[in-house]
Amino acid sequence: MEKNENIEMITGDPKKAINKLSLPIIASMFLIFANSIIDSIWVAGLGAGPLAALGYTTPLFMIIVGFGNGLGAGGNSVISRFIGAEDKSSANNAAIHNLILSVIVSIVIAIIFVITMEPMLKLMGASSVINYAMDYGFIIFSCTFALLMPPIVGGAFRAEGDIKRATIPIAVAAVINMILDPILIYTLGMGIKGAAIATVLGPLISLFLMLYWIFVKKDTYLSYNFKDFHNDFKMYKDILVVGIPASLEQLVLSVLTIFVNYMLTIVSGPTSVAVYTAGWRIVNIGMLPAIGIGTAAISVAGVAYGARKYENLRVTARYAVKVALIASVIVCIILYVFANQIAIIFSYSQSSADLAPLIASFLQIMCFFILYVPFGASAGNVFQGVGKGTISFVLTAFREFILVLIFAYLLGFTFHMGEFGIYCGMLLGGGIGSLICYACIELYINKLIRGRDNAL
Repeated sequence: MEKNENIEMITGDPKKAINKLSLPIIASMFLIFANSIIDSIWVAGLGAGPLAALGYTTPLFMIIVGFGNGLGAGGNSVISRFIGAEDKSSANNAAIHNLILSVIVSIVIAIIFVITMEPMLKLMGASSVINYAMDYGFIIFSCTFALLMPPIVGGAFRAEGDIKRATIPIAVAAVINMILDPILIYTLGMGIKGAAIATVLGPLISLFLMLYWIFVKKDTYLSYNFKDFHNDFKMYKDILVVGIPASLEQLVLSVLTIFVNYMLTIVSGPTSVAVYTAGWRIVNIGMLPAIGIGTAAISVAGVAYGARKYENLRVTARYAVKVALIASVIVCIILYVFANQIAIIFSYSQSSADLAPLIASFLQIMCFFILYVPFGASAGNVFQGVGKGTISFVLTAFREFILVLIFAYLLGFTFHMGEFGIYCGMLLGGGIGSLICYACIELYINKLIRGRDNAL
């Protein structure tokens, strides 16, 4: 198979491949969450009501992001396995299937969300701020394709090791959002609607940039020539076998956020939801090193699995956890020490000034959640890389929707610890679940190695 520099990198030393892939991925993910943080910061200036509305809408927004990332992981897994097996023709065909699938899914999700948005928001407890939530949500969900397609197309770029083209469009989207947010929200007086418009315009332009590289410049390693396209429903299935479970993982996390918002509404009201919305976005940024390293492991694991180099698979899993844990410890310390200073960015206006000490207290509790992420994220992404997306989903669902939710409810309500108990329950459930996930990937890789050795 003809190779370029990117292909040689991802098919070589797993440690070097993870190092080279992970930093741009972390940077791109940081920019994605920066968009979310920027919206929160500017919307916070409108008061607690609009910020709470953003919190109620966020789980639905993250479902869309999750579908994009999930299907991107599915395409990444399938394409990288073909590359590992040195089958470029099938890799090209898989890339085209991946692109077609992104268009179909974007249309379906947009229709579903626009129709069901209002009853879902009310069910989540957003009745007191429903007008704000609807104003923001309608714009976001009507433009689903702009949010969903870039991460799916980016998954194909990551599979071929072209991490720059998977990252640059996200940087473009972030810069556009940063520029447009204050202009649309305050200068043009559009309020929360302005935040929504800024959020979708950036990804839309980044999508056009990706399509330019693929269909106009035509200098990607993978070929998107539809003359050579052979429609194969099995290829759609292979992408979805990883993509749907990976997407459902984000759905599980979003549903968890809905339940947490609901529990916080009961114990403390909309103010606690505003605190959780702002604070959890900071914690999400703290998770990015571990999640970025885990995402890099998808391509490296897929190539190793396709080439039947299972020792490289073990190196990938262990090295990803090691590097991610070191980074997570550093981030956790920073968040704990500078919690008060960080909280100020969400409380710069008179209407949101009272949130600062509450957000700071939240950060000093929930920053420890970051320490568990390397184990769960690395294990789940390696499972996705080898095409076992269902296993990754089951482990994530068990960790987040069973352990985290049950412990949060028990400590928050059964033991009457209120808001603090909900946060402690999330920490306890997340820690136990992440360690179980990592134990499972070690057992799976050992089974692969024993099976191959016995067959020789």
